[in-house]
Amino acid sequence: MNDWIPETPPTLETLLAPTGSPFPLLPVIAVLLAGIYLAGALRLWVKGRRWPVWRTVSFLLGCVLLAAITGLGVEAYGYALVSVFMFQQLTLMMMVPPLLVLGSLGTLLLRAAPHRGIGRVFLRMAHLGLRSRAARWVLSPWCTVPLYLLAFYGLYLANAADVILALPGGHIALEVGFLAAGVLFTIPVLSSDPLPITLGHAGRALDVFAEAALHAFFGVFLMMGSTILVGSFVAPTEALGIDPLDDQRLAGGLAWSYGEAPTVLMLVYIMHRWFRADTTSAAAADRYADVHGNAELDAYNTYLNKLNAHDVDR
Repeated sequence: MNDWIPETPPTLETLLAPTGSPFPLLPVIAVLLAGIYLAGALRLWVKGRRWPVWRTVSFLLGCVLLAAITGLGVEAYGYALVSVFMFQQLTLMMMVPPLLVLGSLGTLLLRAAPHRGIGRVFLRMAHLGLRSRAARWVLSPWCTVPLYLLAFYGLYLANAADVILALPGGHIALEVGFLAAGVLFTIPVLSSDPLPITLGHAGRALDVFAEAALHAFFGVFLMMGSTILVGSFVAPTEALGIDPLDDQRLAGGLAWSYGEAPTVLMLVYIMHRWFRADTTSAAAADRYADVHGNAELDAYNTYLNKLNAHDVDR
């Protein structure tokens, strides 16, 4: 066992302590993303152009959470306990992506990038990507929902987790995969950036409901299970003095409870945007009717006047 993997049961202090992971890929990515985002936001602010502070805060919180979940003691215990590994998976798929997506990194870079030199090249590549069929397919529910199925049912029930975790860098590869799957699912649901595919508010709500049902049922399955699904965690879990089956049931409880919180918040946000869009549309229609009249209402009133005139003549 690696010397940086803990040998005592987890506590809040050890979970939040810095870890000695030899390959901190995702923490480095988090720092780079935060730096790029801040550079773009500062460029706009210096030029006197507006950029929402709340989007900046959201994105930076996502970067901090990404670095913490893969760079503190949580990462070390994720190699030993399936419950901590599940906590990492849920956070990488359901907590970090909404924070990053609400930051609208794509729109920020499009506004902040210079329109000459390397900036012009970046803009052309971005426009080509937005128009590509690959981007349209990757962001469609036909791709994002099966990815969610694979990340839970395929990984644990088809014994794929043991195979991947046994590979060098397998744990980190799964973390990258969890983050990618979460971001791909969240972009069409929450993003306000220009996208090659646009879902209506009803479609977004349906996607969130489907995702909630998928991982909630999976959590119940783990809680009620009587067999070990991931053998890779048995030896390190027992070395900590913890029953592997109890730890697996705890992982199921996390999938059923902790995983629901971000789903509910996403649904509330979608419903809020849906209400605002309908309110704005209705107000615009009323203003147009005040200026130009309502053709359908005018025709109906004319029809009623004709009927009234006909009755008077009789």
